[in-house]
This record gives sequence, C-alpha cells and structure tokens, in this order.
Amino acid sequence: MPELAGSINAYYSFDVAETTRLEPLRGRFGARATLATIYDKAPGAPRVRYIQPPVIVDGGVLGEAELDGFRVRVKFYDYGVISLLLERPFSGSWPELVALGQHLIENEPLQDHAELACQRIVARVGDVLDAPRASFLDEDYLVFAISTSVPSANAEELLQAHGSDIAQLLRGERQLLSAQERDETLRHRISYLADDLVVASWNAAFVYDTASAAVAAMEIIEFANSQLLEFRYHDDRLEITLNRIYADLQHPRRTDRVIGRRYLRAIRELHALFIDVNELTDRAENALKLVGDLYSARLFNLVATRLGLDQWKRNVQDKLKTLDDIYRFAVEQTRVSQGNILELVIVAILVLELGLSLRGLLP
Repeated sequence: MPELAGSINAYYSFDVAETTRLEPLRGRFGARATLATIYDKAPGAPRVRYIQPPVIVDGGVLGEAELDGFRVRVKFYDYGVISLLLERPFSGSWPELVALGQHLIENEPLQDHAELACQRIVARVGDVLDAPRASFLDEDYLVFAISTSVPSANAEELLQAHGSDIAQLLRGERQLLSAQERDETLRHRISYLADDLVVASWNAAFVYDTASAAVAAMEIIEFANSQLLEFRYHDDRLEITLNRIYADLQHPRRTDRVIGRRYLRAIRELHALFIDVNELTDRAENALKLVGDLYSARLFNLVATRLGLDQWKRNVQDKLKTLDDIYRFAVEQTRVSQGNILELVIVAILVLELGLSLRGLLP
C-alpha cells in the first residue's frame, strides 16, 4: 500500500476580460455547466457563499479534456478571470511527492501550455466576454492535497515526522532546507480539527484532509489567487494611466491657461477610471461572503497573506488616492481657465462698449 494518496492540483488563472457574463455562459452549456460552491468546515447551516457564484465547466466540454497528463477543469469568474485547474491523482512515497514538487513548481512549459489552452477557450466563449484583453496577466498556484497517510497520523504527528518534507515540497528545493527556513515555512499553517492541516507558501500549499474537505479548502485558495490577479491588473492599469496623465499635466501649453482643454480631458478620463476601478475592485473583493465561518476566514487570510494580497490592495488604494488628488488638481485648473475666459469676455465687452461710446454709437 502506498505511503500517501491524494491529488496534485495546479491552478493557472488568467485575467482575460473586464467582465464575464455568466448567465449566457451557463445557458450555452446547460447541464454541463455548474455553479461553484464552498462547504463550511464547522457543523450547522452553510455560512460561506459566493455573491455571484463562478461557473464551472469540464475541460472536455471546451475541447481541453487533458493537458500534459492532467485532467482539466475550467472556472469562469464574473470579473473576467478564467481559472484552469489541472488535476491528477497521486499515490506514492514522501520522496516521490517532494520530487514531484521540484518538477512542478515554476514549471514554465506547463504554464505555457496552460496559457495556450486558455487562449483557445477564450476563442470559444469570446462572445460572453466584455472588453477582452489583448494579452493575459496570469497567476499560478500549486496545491498538494493528501487524504491518506500510512501510518495514519494527526496534524501534529505529521509535522513532527515529515515537517522537513513538507517545507522542502513547498519550496521546490532539491537540497534540504535549513532549520530556520523549515520553521518559517511551517509557521504559516492552520488546522480546524486535530487531523487536518493546511500549510501555505507564496506559490504552493500542502493540504492534509479528507478528499471533500480538501476540495473546500482549495476553493478558497483558488479564489484568493484570482483576487491577487485582479488587484495586480488594476495596479498596472492605474500605474500606466497615472504616469501618462501626470507627465502630460506637468508640461502645460500656453493655451491651457485660457482654454484648459487638456484639463477637461484629464478630468473626464480620471473620473471614468476612478469609477471603473472602484466598481471592479469592489466586485472582486466582495465576491465571496466569509462572515460567520471563522475557519474559512482564517484560511483565506492565511493564503492572502502568503500571496501578498493585502499589499496589492494597498497599492491600488494608494494609486486611487493619487488619482483623486490629480483629479482635484485638474478640476481646480479648469476653474482657473474658466475664470480667465470669463475675465477675457468681460474685458472684451468693456473694450467694445468704450469703442462704441467714443464713436458716439452709445448714449
């Protein structure tokens, strides 16, 4: 009997569009499309739910049944992210599992094949994608899910016996880690019951649980990865736009003092961008309701911390604040320009009246 049994799960998420219209997508595939769900770890009525559940379609329905020996499952989020799950069963020893991690972590050929598969999928469902991207931003994450261990062990026993293996697995290193690095890796872990365990790193996680409970944990991990992708995209978008507008406003033309057309263009663009980014980030951030289930919230926070999600959120918020400051500056400059125009009009009227009066045309 093998020492370990479970599954290897490689997630490849791609930001492909501004939004995805999920209802037409479901209508196209009918019963072959299902809605994503998350099951609570704690007993009682379900408390974790999607506000807008993603749509799941088996890869075979989209002509992508298998990829490099992995079974393919495709998930569509309404905020324009497509997540490919490449899954295959695992049965073997700890050294075999660690070796597999060394092979799969940052595996560029597999990532390239996943992106090509995503491009083919986008070509098939392009009519339900709003504002598709010219190129895809991507994020990947590996989950090693183990449901059977021989001999059977609880979480603490597993860490005592194989903590070094787990740390080496998540780091993808071929040599043994130092005690300090091993302890740092294992420090980012969570358990609900005595016999379950999740250890999360920045690009991979180890899940030790029943098969059904592992699926629930991976649902949250996949969602966090899609969030990271969205905030990365909006951070890049804001960075590019702000740099361009800021540089443009730093080199005003002489006519801007009077006409202010450049400031008017900036106001319109900044206002539209501010509303757009706020709406899309709110949609992504509020897509999953975790209130009421402490374990799910703790698991999400653990994974989000390891992914650096909060830092990306802060980056976006900081850039939105900068955008607001530039917007206020552009509004003020527009008012100045409008004031200058009004002054010129008044002066022109006075000059006209004076000229007419000198010619005796005015009483």
